[in-house]
Amino acid sequence: MRRLGLSVGRMLSVLGVLWAAGAAAEPLTAEQAVQMALQKNTQIVQAEAAVLDARGGLYGAYAGVLPSLRGSLSRFNSITRGRQDAGVEFIGGMPFFNRTSSGFEAHGTTPSVSGSWSVLDVSSWTGLSAARNTLKAANRSRQAARNDVALSARRQFYEVVKSVRLAQVATGALRLARDDERRVHALFEVGSVSRGDLLKAQVRTAQSELDSLTAQQVVLNQRIGLASLVGLPEAGLGEVDTVLTTEVQTFDEPALVSEAAKARPDILAAESDLISARASLNAARFARLPYVTASGQVLLGTESRSVSTVNGFVLPGFRTETDRSLSGSIAVNLNLFDGFATEARIASARARVMRAQEARDALRRNLESEVHQALIAHREAVERDRVARRAAESATENLKLTQEKYNIGSATILELIDAQVQLQRVQSDGVSALAAIRVAEAQIQRVRGRAE
Repeated sequence: MRRLGLSVGRMLSVLGVLWAAGAAAEPLTAEQAVQMALQKNTQIVQAEAAVLDARGGLYGAYAGVLPSLRGSLSRFNSITRGRQDAGVEFIGGMPFFNRTSSGFEAHGTTPSVSGSWSVLDVSSWTGLSAARNTLKAANRSRQAARNDVALSARRQFYEVVKSVRLAQVATGALRLARDDERRVHALFEVGSVSRGDLLKAQVRTAQSELDSLTAQQVVLNQRIGLASLVGLPEAGLGEVDTVLTTEVQTFDEPALVSEAAKARPDILAAESDLISARASLNAARFARLPYVTASGQVLLGTESRSVSTVNGFVLPGFRTETDRSLSGSIAVNLNLFDGFATEARIASARARVMRAQEARDALRRNLESEVHQALIAHREAVERDRVARRAAESATENLKLTQEKYNIGSATILELIDAQVQLQRVQSDGVSALAAIRVAEAQIQRVRGRAE
């Protein structure tokens, strides 16, 4: 019995430690969710990979305009041994046979340094300019992706907050419906209300239970969506900060449009991509022009030796040494016909220019509409919040008056229940309005280029 008591005590102590650790953990805030999403979101990883690709393209473009240098060290050996030569020589009509054996051995070492350089290649220099603008566009696209991810994280975070708050309202409505059902059942037992009133109370309780279950499922779904954005399992999110407070802000639409045109990273990325596309088109066209190349080679300390042997006797060998040998050339090149490869590059580059220009123009055309739409959504959310606040005040006052009338017998239980349900609905509308305000503010920050 004592062992059981000790084990139960240990379990209680462990549970106490876990509860204290959970209580000490701070709830997840919107800014924390944004930072987590900016580190682990798939869209961010893909944007970073695009920047690496663009940087690799820039290095490749530099290879076309910078000189290349190569070094080598070659060693050769040539050995011929045991060669037998036989023949017949006639002297005075008499044959005389002779046989000779010979060998040959040669070896040498040649260190060298060689290099080449496209001294004048307009196509390569223009391609380098295109690669630079491609990298600039990739960096700006990465910032645009970060802004989009930040907006998505904030929007999903406030969806979680809204679902949690609405689930709390649904739980309160269920509790209220059960209390009202017990009250109506008690009145039915004493004959103060009809059976129809009791059935209505039971239907309201069942509907409240269904609404509560649905709200809890919505909370779980929204948490899973947020966990997917930030790159964590749903259980790793912990508690979410459900405090919804906001201060109404005012925005100047023309100033927002002007700021967005200068600061939006997606528009700036589209501009850089268009410049890069035009440079690529010029580089493809300039490939038809002649270009100048230079090449050279330096042989350092070349050494070779050779030895011959005949019938076992070593003949005098040869030895060659060279301190330094220089060679170089300059060539003017012209691609007379490359099988329409240049025409293919030009056509592909022209198509890229068309796509880049249309993407840039579409962003510019839609800029004012996006700003206007974001401001309309913000104004609508603010107005919904004001209406919900007034409705909450009216619903609270109506519930007080109905409660007083019910206490003195001038209002029925159904009227009191209707007043309570009306207050619960107004509270739900207020929660949705506050969440909509925060989402609208995040959308405005994204439109102006400051979402992160």
